[in-house]
Amino acid sequence: MPRITHVSWGRLDVEGLGTGRDFKLWPGGGREWDWNETGTRHEPGIQVADVRELVERGSRVVVLSQGMELRLRTTQEALDFLREAGVEVHVAETRAAVELFNGLADAGGLFHSTC
Repeated sequence: MPRITHVSWGRLDVEGLGTGRDFKLWPGGGREWDWNETGTRHEPGIQVADVRELVERGSRVVVLSQGMELRLRTTQEALDFLREAGVEVHVAETRAAVELFNGLADAGGLFHSTC
């Protein structure tokens, strides 16, 4: 599972994936998270389309970051989708989300490094 080795405003460093602003991670891999793929915005926030890939790639636990200033929301539909798929869900401020994620096995996550 890739580990996040550094988190600061606008920057995440992920083992094997490099540096970026936002990441989508799952057991054994990940990629930069491009909000434009699904039209994600701070509100209404993370959508089913954003988390589906995490489930498809084997995440049994998912950590969703809220951003450094807790501005990134998560839709109820995304939470319901994950729970219906039998996935344990955690939502936290980005630094706390990174710490939690790095301590889990078989986890996936969405990480936003700014607001």
